[in-house]
Amino acid sequence: MAEWSTTDIIAVTTLYQCVEAAYEQPQGVDRHALLQAYQDFQQVVPQKFEEKQLDQAFQTVSGYSIYRTVKQARATDGMVKMKGWASAWNRSGNN
Repeated sequence: MAEWSTTDIIAVTTLYQCVEAAYEQPQGVDRHALLQAYQDFQQVVPQKFEEKQLDQAFQTVSGYSIYRTVKQARATDGMVKMKGWASAWNRSGNN
């Protein structure tokens, strides 16, 4: 993994926050904001294998899938709201 600038870190963190919002916020996250954050993320992480590694690491600690969330955003209009084991796990007080 190359050294990241502050701008790179912000781009990656913004995507993580959008994905978290899709799972945690009652209204979800705006599709356009999520897809823009993903495009910015891809500028920082252009290789698919590195993207998959970061997705796996993020999913391990959060329970949230970047891949599934972006896939859902591409298939829908408006807000993206994810449901999954992480949402139920967090609601049960296990976070």
